[in-house]
Amino acid sequence: MATLLHRIYQGYLYINDELSDPRTGNYLFMSSPWTTLAIVGFYLYFVRDLGPTIMMKREPFKLEKVMQLYNVTQIIICAYIFYKAMVLAWLDGHNIICEPVNYSTDPKSLEKTRVVWLFFIVKLLDLLDTVFFVLRKKGNQISFLHIYHHAGMAFGTWATTKFLPGGHLIFLGTVNSFVHVVMYSHYLATSLRIGRTWWKKYITQLQMIQFAMLLIHYVVLVFVEDCGFPKWTAAVLIPQNVFMMVLFGDFYYKTYIKKKTPKVSQNGVGSEAANGKPKSQ
Repeated sequence: MATLLHRIYQGYLYINDELSDPRTGNYLFMSSPWTTLAIVGFYLYFVRDLGPTIMMKREPFKLEKVMQLYNVTQIIICAYIFYKAMVLAWLDGHNIICEPVNYSTDPKSLEKTRVVWLFFIVKLLDLLDTVFFVLRKKGNQISFLHIYHHAGMAFGTWATTKFLPGGHLIFLGTVNSFVHVVMYSHYLATSLRIGRTWWKKYITQLQMIQFAMLLIHYVVLVFVEDCGFPKWTAAVLIPQNVFMMVLFGDFYYKTYIKKKTPKVSQNGVGSEAANGKPKSQ
């Protein structure tokens, strides 16, 4: 038993210390996975158990000002990441078909690792979305899709920063940051009661387009000749993006396409009509 535990520990040290990118090892939360796992674990515990229990006999918190500040912060950081991705990668010859990670220590490569790390920090910040739902007692908005997406992105971006900070994965950060700028701009406008919210469903469409683009991006990686970026990542990211497309597609169908049918009473008449009430349109 002791030998087995020793081998597991040595394997952990090999993966965490030897296979990781040494350039990001000193960044906040990056020395080991335990802090990030603890944050994600507490997040899951809070939104599924602790938070609803605390709020059960409390009035919903009014967090309009806090959320407006949060939305502005998200817009600024995501816009900055998108801008840096354009400058450091896409306007500097980044290969969209297949791009290896540049592990050198030149200033531009190091700056890329810092931007990738900042993207990871944003994914931790995203967890507050669900916390706000709990504190405002908006439990109907806390779906499996919502929790799975936030928790998965938090740990997934940690692993990216730890092992592959750049290269082919920059496309994900670029597209996702752009989508989040649009999404949090919508949230901010809604909170400030600016204009109408007619664009809500189009944001969901934009998210679905995002996952379709990412799916194509990683499928292409499978068929190109070895460019120095590990192809095993496609085995993780292709099923992940297919799964997200299915979940978002199901959400979109149920929210914007599926028609609500009136309940039918035992005599075959709509319940609203049977009670002398008009059917809702």
